[in-house]
Amino acid sequence: MREALAAAGRDDRVRAVLLTHTGTTFCAGADLSEPPSASGTSGLVALLRSIVELPKPVVARVTGHVRAGGLGLLGACDISAAGRGASFAFTEARLGLAPAVISIPLLPRLDRRAAARYYLTGERFDAAEAARIGLVTIADPEGDADEALAPVLDGLRRGSPQGLAESKRLVTADVLGAFDRDGEPLAALSARLFASEEAREGMTAFLERREPVWVREAADAGAGPSAGAAPGTTAAGDTGAAGASR
Repeated sequence: MREALAAAGRDDRVRAVLLTHTGTTFCAGADLSEPPSASGTSGLVALLRSIVELPKPVVARVTGHVRAGGLGLLGACDISAAGRGASFAFTEARLGLAPAVISIPLLPRLDRRAAARYYLTGERFDAAEAARIGLVTIADPEGDADEALAPVLDGLRRGSPQGLAESKRLVTADVLGAFDRDGEPLAALSARLFASEEAREGMTAFLERREPVWVREAADAGAGPSAGAAPGTTAAGDTGAAGASR
């Protein structure tokens, strides 16, 4: 993908790049059946940065599932539209991981309260919610996103190469600053988490289609000491805080 982006960047006839997909999945993130590697993590940082740095606008069209690292692609894109069949989830915490590297382009765009909810719970959400929280630009839940994107693409075709490049530079400055500041430490965090015992258990459980051990432990603690607490959690006193039971 980086080579294709670079080629588009060099082509004076190209005004914008459209990222789309075939089938029911836009991008599901890392292949959990493959052993983790530092090169994979650094490669993701480089890919996301190349989208943000490209002088041409990058537009995403989504009509399928987007999970984990795939959400980072949406964060790196300048404009995105989600149509019928699109669904989204930050699944990392359920696997013993965290959405580390993808937070670089995502957090500047996302509603922070929504980011906390979906980062922590791994809940699945639809196109309308993705637009509400800033993950995508346009939601077209009853269509295939083509009609919704038509005026966007027409507008981009009318832009001059210089005008598009300099306008994009203005709106991506904060994200590029975050790559400079956080790229290396978050890549190191991601590599450390992927190599951890908890992540091995989470990924193995996913591949074996079973619950990881911490879900069973939380279920065993479901009759916890405080009324009103969710299974596996403990309700605190007047502070309003809550801590995991284990």
